Amino acid sequence: MLLDDDIHHPADAPELHGSSPHAGDPDIEGVLPSAVAPAPQLAAFVPNDLRVPWGWLDLLLFVLVVIVATVVVAVVVVLGFFAFGVKLSELRNSASKEALFAIVNQVVLFLALIGYLAALVRLRFRAPFWTTIGWHPLEAGSIPRAVSYLGYVGGGFMLAAAVVLVSAAAGTKTKLPIERLFAGRLTASLLLLLSVLMAPLVEETIFRGFIYPVVARSFGRGIGIVATGTLFGLLHASQLWGGWTQIALLVCVGIVLTYARAVKGTVVASFLLHLSYNFCVSLLFVIGSHGLKMMPPGS
Repeated sequence: MLLDDDIHHPADAPELHGSSPHAGDPDIEGVLPSAVAPAPQLAAFVPNDLRVPWGWLDLLLFVLVVIVATVVVAVVVVLGFFAFGVKLSELRNSASKEALFAIVNQVVLFLALIGYLAALVRLRFRAPFWTTIGWHPLEAGSIPRAVSYLGYVGGGFMLAAAVVLVSAAAGTKTKLPIERLFAGRLTASLLLLLSVLMAPLVEETIFRGFIYPVVARSFGRGIGIVATGTLFGLLHASQLWGGWTQIALLVCVGIVLTYARAVKGTVVASFLLHLSYNFCVSLLFVIGSHGLKMMPPGS
């Protein structure tokens, strides 16, 4: 059953100096310096899935990297479009070119941020990237592994169906900014591919892999789940500005994804939910637009 495991409380967790998921690995041993150690009240009882070598200073540095990368990537992409004969005035006045710019910009920014995190883990902490940041196989217990994975995929579909129904019932009084990206079949197709093939991988790595362990280690799993999920939803708010119900729903989705990560102790759980959620929402959009033949009004 989806999310069938209880969240391990600190009292049930191994002691900090006990077993570790990387025990015996000379590249991992001793990479948790005192500067990034858990809060004193939790230091003796840190669950294995929260034993990451980075801390709050690394999160702060990452925020600065995101800000700088956002500006630099935008400039680089504008120059790239200019090299192909697309002027800045065209990006401002052409809905299709503006949408294409936004999509290319997002792809490059995603790659830059994942590259930074990979370099941080590999070079500073001398650790393998994917496993250190929380990508571990699901522990299915007595349930066949395939059934466990399918359970999370099915959960993502149900979550998407619920969000779409509530969002449709609530409606919006204004055009959402994200609708500008659906300027034609090409950009709509690219956006849907981005939301399925790339966004879940990158966003789960950043939010549930990099951010959540530090917050949960410092303040407990409950606050970590709510805080990380809320941050995830609010950072997407610019795309849905004016659709307050939709923003609130996305915050709820973020909390559900983080809860799955906390329960299973692996980013794979939240990734499967996220992937199937985005796929279902995209599929429903394709069906509702009659194969992308009917775009949102005014797009």
